[in-house]
Amino acid sequence: MAPQIDYTAVFTALPSPCLVLGTDLVIADANPAFCEGTGRSQTELVGQYLFDAFPDNPADPEADGAVTLKASLHRVLSSGQTDHMALQKYDIPIAGNPEVFKERWWTAINVPVLDPDGKVAWIIHRSEDMTDVVLARRTAHLPSVRPGREAAMEAELYSRARQLQRLNEELRQAHARERRIAVALQEAMLHVPDLARHPDVAVRYLPAAGSLNVCGDWYDAVDLPGGRFAVAVGDVVGHGLMAATVMGRLRSALSAATRTVHGPAQALEVLGLYARSVEGALAATAVQVLVDCHSHLLIYSSAGHPPPVLLHPDGACELLDQATDPPLGARPEHVPRPQANSTYTPGDTLILYTDGLIERRGEDIDVGLARLTSTLATCTGFGAEHLADALLARLDLTSGANDDIAMVVVRLNGTPPRT
Repeated sequence: MAPQIDYTAVFTALPSPCLVLGTDLVIADANPAFCEGTGRSQTELVGQYLFDAFPDNPADPEADGAVTLKASLHRVLSSGQTDHMALQKYDIPIAGNPEVFKERWWTAINVPVLDPDGKVAWIIHRSEDMTDVVLARRTAHLPSVRPGREAAMEAELYSRARQLQRLNEELRQAHARERRIAVALQEAMLHVPDLARHPDVAVRYLPAAGSLNVCGDWYDAVDLPGGRFAVAVGDVVGHGLMAATVMGRLRSALSAATRTVHGPAQALEVLGLYARSVEGALAATAVQVLVDCHSHLLIYSSAGHPPPVLLHPDGACELLDQATDPPLGARPEHVPRPQANSTYTPGDTLILYTDGLIERRGEDIDVGLARLTSTLATCTGFGAEHLADALLARLDLTSGANDDIAMVVVRLNGTPPRT
């Protein structure tokens, strides 16, 4: 008879700091080693969104620990594969004084726990504090390292370096030239410089499960004078390099039009006229919302796209569906596109998305919209990043869907973009 293993006791006894994360990146459990290493109790950590509990050090302009860790976790969610992280600076708040951060260096491994269907159900985040080794290298001695600890740390660094070397070699061998070009193309085309001034805006892009990792879905954000900015998402029919190329042309055209015309309707009119001259652009859809931070006004127009959702703090959802027109280039003659307004209250959240978020085979789109709004009602009070992760997790989409997904989440606080 096989022995009964108490896995809770095993997790508690592990000498390495470990977390169990849900697919929404909320901390489900933390072992004593993690609590000791971070100076936080289990009560303080469990139930917290990981990056609310451990934000980047605001006093360090080069801090990117949270961004790097989040990228690793999303790779695990999308691929279902273990992700090894190299040595990373990631300062943590001092216990009892969250405004003050202490320099810390870590290596980490993020391991998926799969459910019976092969989907990611949990992530084990195992980390090793390498701060003593890094600081010792600066001074060429190890006065604060416990006996035996230096050797263990050196072994961990060596082991991790070998693992990364092996994985990188496998990656180079596995990726064909087309895939490398495709991924670089997608990243370049989805780069949004203006997002750096919007800490309350989160974006997500998930290619269809099993795809080349490029698609025709896109998002954009454009800062405008007078405390205004515009956000948009769009969808080009098809997948692969051709769809991505068309997407890049349409996205650039809309971004340029937004800066020169008055309002989303006129911007989509210009885009529709341009789409007629772009092979593969017909039947593409897009929606744009202009946010006026002073008047708390949302001005929007849609070219055949699913309606954005305005989520209120009480969980009520408002569909922005009063200015919907056919897809780009669908009309044989030019007709002005409609435009509508809606007011918002600081604390509301705006969600734009492509149809991969709501559509399922053999299901009416109204069912998908109802599922989206009911799920959003459970995400009130979340910041933009937390809501984006929680929404994908609760819709069971962290590993992708049958179609591509692009999403923009805007936490509306009435504050104009940073300059």
